[in-house]
Amino acid sequence: MLSISASAATWFAPFVLPICLYVSFTDMRELRITNQANLLLLLVFMVVGAFALPFDAYLWRYTHLAVALVAGIALNAGGIMGAGDAKFIAAAAPFVHLGDLRFLMALLAASILAAFLSHRIAKLSRLSRLAPDWKSWSSGNRFPMGMALGGTLALYLVTGIVYGS
Repeated sequence: MLSISASAATWFAPFVLPICLYVSFTDMRELRITNQANLLLLLVFMVVGAFALPFDAYLWRYTHLAVALVAGIALNAGGIMGAGDAKFIAAAAPFVHLGDLRFLMALLAASILAAFLSHRIAKLSRLSRLAPDWKSWSSGNRFPMGMALGGTLALYLVTGIVYGS
C-alpha cells in the first residue's frame, strides 16, 4: 500500500495525466520540456492540492519542490540533466508523498529503462517514419527524459488511485 491517499491521487490524476502526456510528446518531438508545462503542473498542485490534501501536508509539500529544485539546479550545472528535466522534477515533487519515495525511485528506474528501450526500438524501426521530423530520432546519445519523468508521475498517481492509503 502506498502512503499517498487514494483520494488525493484521484483528485490529481485528471489534471496531471494530460500534462505528463504533453511533456512526453514535446520532449520526443523537440528534446525540450517547456516552461509552460512545468508552470501548469505547479499551478495544478497549487490549486488542486489545496482541496486534495490536509492543509499542513499541503504546505509541507512545497519543501519537496524546494529540495528537488536545488538538486535539479546542481545536476543541471554539472551537465547531468537538462534544465527542463530539473524543472519538471521540481514541479512534480509536491505530488509525491514522502513515504512513497522508495517506491517512486524504483518506478523511475523501471520507467527510464522502458522509455529508453521503447524509444530506441521506435527510432530504429519504421515507427520513426510516422514522425520523421522529431529531434529525438537524430539526437545521437541524447535521450528525451520527459518520457520517463512524465510516465513515472502518471504511473505513480494511477498506482496511488488503486493502492493508496
